[in-house]
Amino acid sequence: MTRSRVLLGLFALAATVDLLGLAVGSDTGHTVAKPLLMPLLAAWATSRGAPRLLVAALVCGWGGDTLLLLDADPAFLAGMASFAAGHVCYLALFARIGRPHARGALLAPCYATALIATVALLWPDLPADLRLPVTVYSTLLTAMAYFAATRLGAVAGAGGALFLLSDTLIATGVADWPQPPRPDLWIMLTYLAAQVLLVLGATSGRHPAVDPRLDPGPLASGDRASTVDPQP
Repeated sequence: MTRSRVLLGLFALAATVDLLGLAVGSDTGHTVAKPLLMPLLAAWATSRGAPRLLVAALVCGWGGDTLLLLDADPAFLAGMASFAAGHVCYLALFARIGRPHARGALLAPCYATALIATVALLWPDLPADLRLPVTVYSTLLTAMAYFAATRLGAVAGAGGALFLLSDTLIATGVADWPQPPRPDLWIMLTYLAAQVLLVLGATSGRHPAVDPRLDPGPLASGDRASTVDPQP
């Protein structure tokens, strides 16, 4: 417990330095703190018994964070690829530890509409060489957010939605759309919240990959004895 709290405290410190640096326009604070964030979050997640796929997703996030610090088009594409690999890890994780929920049928049209609308609106303003990569990446990201919500629940679902928001802010910047003041601050704030919520959603409890229709319930053979009144 002490180790977990120390790691969480170090992550919170690095996140504070990073966000304050962005808030005051300090490139130094952001450059120093950003590469520390995902390793510290991964270490904290590991202390909570995180599965390897979750740690792998965070490591991919670290790769993307580091590459995006470099101001070059090849680094941007490589960073996008690293984040895409992280979303693949998340999808594999959700398939392993989650189970389908009835809300999936309700949310599917919402996420599909958001994906189609975002790509269609951004497409004309994106550089030609980024249109296809952004479309592929956006599809993976939307799928991750959808399955986070429909297989793990509200906490992970909120994390997926914030990840969508964060990367949409990046995409609108690439498309040269009007940006809010300090856009990098809002990008990092929503991104960090997203990753933390995804970790919490994946580690806060068990998510058995069992079809509810096949679940024998509390009166399964191993549990039947405990549910019988011992009174004569």
